[in-house]
Amino acid sequence: MRESAARLGELIAREGITLIYGGGGVGLMGVVANTVLSGGGKAVGIIPSFLLKREAGHPALTETVVVETMHERKMQMFERAEAFIILPGGIGTLEEFFEVLSWRTLGLHTKPIVIIDRSGFWKPLEALLTSIVEGGFADRSTLDQVAFVADVEGVLPALEAMPRGVVAEKQLDRL
Repeated sequence: MRESAARLGELIAREGITLIYGGGGVGLMGVVANTVLSGGGKAVGIIPSFLLKREAGHPALTETVVVETMHERKMQMFERAEAFIILPGGIGTLEEFFEVLSWRTLGLHTKPIVIIDRSGFWKPLEALLTSIVEGGFADRSTLDQVAFVADVEGVLPALEAMPRGVVAEKQLDRL
């Protein structure tokens, strides 16, 4: 997984994309940030003050924004990002993914969402989304709002292929 994170960082730096992320110096995103920076790219971290102390925020980012709450962190990351690329991760990754997916399905944004599914890590998530649609709890178009790619090489084509036009307003169920 660390290899994929490093390759993603190389891609981001090579393409001149600014990395917007949670600002930590640990884990896969720490690897991405380090690789972006070593490749001459820009990395912006947005981190709540309590996590800055706890996670030992990244010491050498292009810019570090310290906020008070997790909500403020996510909103600033959302506002600054042009797309969302998801690596394998834990509960926080899932929470951030479902929020941006929910907002996209509600028509609040059209930013691409790409999941790097290295070694099938996210297959259960893909199956869950399909099950939600098949169970009638989400429209079929929900599956079109996120792209699963097998490796970093699939990221740019998936970003380019994802529709960015106006998203139809979600139809609400009526009783």
